[in-house]
Amino acid sequence: MERPKNIKQHTTYPIKSRLTTTSVRLVIIFHLVGLIGLSIAGLRPLFLLLVPYHLLLMAIILLFNHERFGAKIMLFFLLIFIVGFAVEWAGVYTGQLFGNYTYGKTLGLSIDDIPLIMGINWFLLIYTVGVSLQQIRLKSIWIRVPVGALALGLLDMLIEPVAMRLDYWHWAAGPAPIQNYGCWFIISLVLLFLFEQMHFKKQSIVGPALLVSQFIFFAALQ
Repeated sequence: MERPKNIKQHTTYPIKSRLTTTSVRLVIIFHLVGLIGLSIAGLRPLFLLLVPYHLLLMAIILLFNHERFGAKIMLFFLLIFIVGFAVEWAGVYTGQLFGNYTYGKTLGLSIDDIPLIMGINWFLLIYTVGVSLQQIRLKSIWIRVPVGALALGLLDMLIEPVAMRLDYWHWAAGPAPIQNYGCWFIISLVLLFLFEQMHFKKQSIVGPALLVSQFIFFAALQ
């Protein structure tokens, strides 16, 4: 009676392993192709049109690879999407959070001039950092969360000059103000703390692979 159980175990893990490997390869390939496309002037207009679809695809890959996919991860996704969109709306229309900025056309479909993909982008950022923190030996949540928020701040420093050049968004007075980074850090603290409270099972390396790819992608576009 034990043999069927063993067969199930031996067939399940190779499938998961292949899914993880394929997903990591897709993440790397899409970022590499995007980097090449945005670096070539003749191809840049086409690849700018693909930016929101790229971000959506990355979110689908992450959710598809989430261990124990179900209501909890979808609830987390919706919470981050709503909060992320809300802070962007407040940021644009009050100027009290990140500073004075407006969105360009690159990020696609908008509601009240705020791209919907920004809610998904906040999910990508928080989830990939949260999952990456699962991989390192920082046992205290009070250390993990600030470290993660600092990582997101560093990533934002790479994103900002590229974002303005590629018409993601534009600041009213030149480069991003210090206020922007302080607000990013605080919001990231809150959302990463929420990630910790979800107590997700340790995830695969797909999230960390996406995070590293984003760092390399934006660093290469400087």
